[in-house]
Amino acid sequence: MNFIQPKLQDLQQPALLAQLQYKLNNKTKPVGSLGALETLAQQLGLILQTDSPLLQAPQLVVFAADHGLAKQGVSAYPSDVTWQMVNNFLAGGAAVSVLARQHGLTLTIADCGVRHTFEPQQGLYACKVAYGTADSSQQAAMSAEQCAQALLNGQDLVKSLPGNVLLLGEMGIGNTSAASLLLARLTGLPLEQCVGAGTGLAQQGIQHKTKVLQQVFSLHAHAQEPLQALAAFGGFEIATMVGAIFEAAASQRVIVVDGFITSAAVLVASKLEPLVLQRCIFAHSSDERGHALLLERLHAKALLHLQLRLGEGSGAALAWPLLVSACNVLSQMASFDSAGVSHAGS
Repeated sequence: MNFIQPKLQDLQQPALLAQLQYKLNNKTKPVGSLGALETLAQQLGLILQTDSPLLQAPQLVVFAADHGLAKQGVSAYPSDVTWQMVNNFLAGGAAVSVLARQHGLTLTIADCGVRHTFEPQQGLYACKVAYGTADSSQQAAMSAEQCAQALLNGQDLVKSLPGNVLLLGEMGIGNTSAASLLLARLTGLPLEQCVGAGTGLAQQGIQHKTKVLQQVFSLHAHAQEPLQALAAFGGFEIATMVGAIFEAAASQRVIVVDGFITSAAVLVASKLEPLVLQRCIFAHSSDERGHALLLERLHAKALLHLQLRLGEGSGAALAWPLLVSACNVLSQMASFDSAGVSHAGS
């Protein structure tokens, strides 16, 4: 079983960028007056390779899995919350469920490795590698074979979905620990700068979490390459996301990145193929401590700053209307000539 990384095209096409810039400059507004919305419109045009981008059948996927490391007390919540929240997503009661309904986003929950058996049901995509990862304080969170399987599962999942937009979400008690470890290992940042409150740890809890993660970090000092680090630290939902990101990028989809954990998956993917980042729209900068540092290392500018730290894809759903607006400005806003409006220098 081998994960074959797809080859990506460089989207920085000067002719198309110039065409998009010309189109925006000739809308009935002062040049550049829509600020970051114009930058977003340009990026969407480049991703979809057109000066009239149209977003079709957007898919919001919540990748869910459990982490063996959770038994070391690195989260304020017990691991049973993972499967309980999956049921809440499917029942339509979670924040991301509400937001997906509001914005017309198709919501899929991917069981990548939840420590629970679910009955087949609408909205649930079964791709369980195992019933949670191993405890990374004792051994690698997953084997190389399990990691490869999760990557392939992510590719297959995206292939099964329609549309040209993938919005990333996640659920997994303990996954901020995995994301913190990946951030520190793949960027060289001090681990203590990467560790935050997660689901709401108090200061004493953060200190304990940091101590546990330092032990994990040292135990897997040999895991320096991106996929080695991913297997060492986990989790199945992050690895499945990495595969999904690659498939979405290869199939010319817009990738809307939510918070800290989804950004960690993008970090892993970008270390393997930097061109992945051209396809990513970063929805928001969260209140989880390591997220701003991660975005800085990716040279990414987030659309929103709402002090979110929920995950689930909630920030991606909240940012969605901005993507729609950016496309509508390009396709529906009048030009100076079509509206008969005088412009600067005329």
